[in-house]
Amino acid sequence: MKVIGIDPGLSGAIAVLENNKVLNMFDMPVMSEGKKNKKQLNSALLVNLIKKNIQNSEEVVIVVEQVNAMPGQGVTSMFNFGQTFGAIKGICAALELPIFFVRPSKWKKHFELINSAKDSSRTKAIEMYPKLSDQLAKKKDVNKSDAILIARFFSETRFTEEN
Repeated sequence: MKVIGIDPGLSGAIAVLENNKVLNMFDMPVMSEGKKNKKQLNSALLVNLIKKNIQNSEEVVIVVEQVNAMPGQGVTSMFNFGQTFGAIKGICAALELPIFFVRPSKWKKHFELINSAKDSSRTKAIEMYPKLSDQLAKKKDVNKSDAILIARFFSETRFTEEN
């Protein structure tokens, strides 16, 4: 079974795992919009990336981090975040892919990352996948690490917990 973990948001990432092996990972595809060159999701590219990574796969599941509005976030940024989250849900529905949601507290607790620094998921992913250390070397790669751990959480818990 292929499990595609998605850390939503414009600075998020996607990881594709099969039997807990990382097959692929990439940053959320974005493009510039308007006079101020604000980023927005490149939905067409996301569709193509997902399609390319599920070819010849009998069983595929998408696992997305369940996100909510956060205190202190601006209205515009939360609207854009929600728009990206909704687009991901729509793309999965259009591709007829099963989608599951996991709260950050749940997958972080599973990997003992509660109350740890944001960057600690990158350390955990490198510990689990040392061959990926060069691809997860930068601080900005924490989103790829999150996507890997979100997918891995589903793989490790799907038969033991209610997701």
